Amino acid sequence: MKTPTTSPLALATAPSGPSLVVEAFEALAESFEQFCLMAGIESLTQMMGEDVTRLAGDRYEHCPAKPGYRWGTSKAQVGFHGGKVEVDRPRVRSKATGQEMALPSWEEISAGGFLDQWAMNLMVMNVATRKFGRAVRLPEAGVPAEAGSGLSKSAVSRRFKALSQAKLDEWMSSDLSELDLVAIQIDGLHLDDHLLMIGAVGIEVSGQKHPLGVVEGATENTATVQALLDNLIERGLDPKGCYLFIVDGAKALSKALRRTFGADIPIQRCQIHKARNITDRLAPKHHAAVRRALKQAWELNDADKAERLIRNLARRYEQEAPDVSRSILEGLDEILTVVRLGLPPELRRSLASTNIIESMNSVIRQVCRNVKRWRDAKMALRWTAAGMFEAKKGFRRIKAYKQLPLLKQALIDHRQKDKLDQIKDAA
Repeated sequence: MKTPTTSPLALATAPSGPSLVVEAFEALAESFEQFCLMAGIESLTQMMGEDVTRLAGDRYEHCPAKPGYRWGTSKAQVGFHGGKVEVDRPRVRSKATGQEMALPSWEEISAGGFLDQWAMNLMVMNVATRKFGRAVRLPEAGVPAEAGSGLSKSAVSRRFKALSQAKLDEWMSSDLSELDLVAIQIDGLHLDDHLLMIGAVGIEVSGQKHPLGVVEGATENTATVQALLDNLIERGLDPKGCYLFIVDGAKALSKALRRTFGADIPIQRCQIHKARNITDRLAPKHHAAVRRALKQAWELNDADKAERLIRNLARRYEQEAPDVSRSILEGLDEILTVVRLGLPPELRRSLASTNIIESMNSVIRQVCRNVKRWRDAKMALRWTAAGMFEAKKGFRRIKAYKQLPLLKQALIDHRQKDKLDQIKDAA
């Protein structure tokens, strides 16, 4: 026979009258969620009752020294499990002004922004708005999602829209002057045929990665890229500083960067994109040889020898594929920028491609996969920013981050060398 485990002290201190906590505890085996809800409502009711007593005194008590008087109750809603539940909120009015007085406990519980955050978190995890109620409240939990609980697909969409827009506005006006950036990757992402997002990711000397900004455009032209650069400069990016820019090879990017940061700014063209563009135009039997030759050139520590190897590769295809030969030599200076800067091989492998921003773009595509129609560019910006914030959660320092001070010093030497060359040419 089982013996009771309830202590006499617990029985002595148990409430004698009916209580929400007692009723919920009896139904604990059926729904722990309902128990938590009812216990929380009773705790909130008790806290609001203490606030009312402090402001207006006890019920039916005349307190001339108190600043307010009781004014009944009203129905109100508080957040719970991604939605809202209804509670009775006591009201107090001021004796001096007749205006309603705020209850600190109610202000604290009603000001919580976790509902918006919950909605945004599930949206970026690809939970459809029509399934939001099932994601936050199980049908058997005993807490129904009644009308007005904020779990409808339109309510969830409104909360996501408001929070994502607020975060986008705050992010696009944040200060960048405190970031010690040494490298910046810029790339575009096509959401549809006429909507392009161009984003930037910065790398600090400590190895940390930061999404810097995003702008919309129809194509990856100079004007769109210039709009992104102007925004970064307005937020604190030094236009006279020297950074290593890593791009995918678009001429509009290089043109805008040199016009903004100077003709001598070091630009590294993505070697993976370059190799792919070359092999896509050749027969499959030449792919292995071309990739082997390019890899051999990129792993050399001498930029002149690497350039000779690439020129020999182009010469090899002058007769068989003259257009491919010209493509190999196109942008040759930008392909070997990390080699000319004298960076170690480990650091060159991390900075010679746009893998960082391409990885972020893949997260954005995953976040936006449930969007079937882009209504306008504002909507696209909000979703793209949400995807960038989600990608930032998985950012890690680059593998060769301990060698980034070498890059910073190489950039300083590069800018000083160019200044000396300009002085000599002027003399």
